[in-house]
Amino acid sequence: MSNTPVKRLSVPNIMAKKGKEPIVSLTAYTTPVAQLMDDDVDLILVGDSLGMVIYGLDTTLAVTTEMMIAHGQAVMRGSKKACVMVDLPFGSYQESPEQAFRTASRVLQETGAAAVKLEGGEEMAETVEFLTKRNIPVCGHVGLMPQAVQMMGGFKVAGKNDAGVQKVIRDSHAIANAGAFAVVLEGVVEPVAETITQQLSIPTIGIGASPACDGQVLVCDDIFGVFQGFKPKFVKRYAQVGQTMKEAVKQYAEEVRSRAFPSMEYCFLPKKN
Repeated sequence: MSNTPVKRLSVPNIMAKKGKEPIVSLTAYTTPVAQLMDDDVDLILVGDSLGMVIYGLDTTLAVTTEMMIAHGQAVMRGSKKACVMVDLPFGSYQESPEQAFRTASRVLQETGAAAVKLEGGEEMAETVEFLTKRNIPVCGHVGLMPQAVQMMGGFKVAGKNDAGVQKVIRDSHAIANAGAFAVVLEGVVEPVAETITQQLSIPTIGIGASPACDGQVLVCDDIFGVFQGFKPKFVKRYAQVGQTMKEAVKQYAEEVRSRAFPSMEYCFLPKKN
């Protein structure tokens, strides 16, 4: 067996995938899950979606920088190969480019991750440029933006009318021109996502967007079938781990109550003389 250290994928490696083999991305929030997916994904996102799928919050708005750092550290301990980026949570970067730099630099210093992701289009272009000029790799996020759920009145698809189409196109270009290394297109009508992908020189990563995007990302708890809160249209369940867990708990409870568990094979017995 080779003892050669595994080389972790970098931001330039992700950028080089533009127009080539699609970027495989998933969220992760814990060390064991990062270990399980590390061999097969290119990019792990420590998403602020953890507020909903880990902490049971209704939205991502209450997620803190401290939460993102703690889970970022856990994912970095479990991942050796994939490029890792961490979401900047709501309220930690919107005030000013300087606030964003303080938050982003702290996240990268304390987690060891390669990049940060932030939501917003034209209004965040100045911030993206400020960060990238100071050596902080940034992935943008436009279209359906969960941190804007209150302003949007819910989780709504972007690009359903002419005004929406023009906005998401402008937002994508603004973030790309500001120096982002990639942009997530979430909840964007398919032809619009395809057009944006063709127009931009940086990779697009779709979530509820288009197969034409340069990559795809989903929430791990969604594809595992663990998160039971709701199932977005764009989610494909690749397993039903939640049901398996529920059945395991039920069997455990039955065996404990009947005293079938623990049997002697699971107990420490005195040594025979």
